[in-house]
Amino acid sequence: MANERYTRTNQKLFYAGLALESWAKAEDGQAMNALALIQAEREAALFHLYGALLGLCHEIAGYYRLPDSAVPQAEHYLRADILVSAPSQELGELVELAQSTDSWLAQLLKAYAGLHRPPQEGRTAKADPALISAVSLDVVDEPPLSRQTLEDWRQALKSLARRFRETLSEW
Repeated sequence: MANERYTRTNQKLFYAGLALESWAKAEDGQAMNALALIQAEREAALFHLYGALLGLCHEIAGYYRLPDSAVPQAEHYLRADILVSAPSQELGELVELAQSTDSWLAQLLKAYAGLHRPPQEGRTAKADPALISAVSLDVVDEPPLSRQTLEDWRQALKSLARRFRETLSEW
């Protein structure tokens, strides 16, 4: 039983929960490095949520015996062309969520991808006020993800996994 595919998904959901608990403790504590601890737990929770999503994709791919059931990127399974070669209700729902930019899954994928981008310099005004410079108003710094947002994503992923497992069970 310990080598069943669902154990990895469950493990990653559990680890994400631990990271969120540690984040809450860091917020409540008075440590000098509290901001660093919060950022570390934010990234750890996001990392584990992505791992749980990947684990769920592996569960589905394994159940349907897809030839590429061990690909290490969740995005591989969340493409419409995968549904053509291996149609399934579960993958179809995941693909739909991933393609809807306002869904929790699309936001999770975007945030996870953001972990792998280098930091970007902030925009600064020119020192000489006599020079006229164009300032783009389109660039908006996104606030860091909140603990509640990541907890909501964890709960959504957990309920999705439970629901999918009911339909993937062989009776």
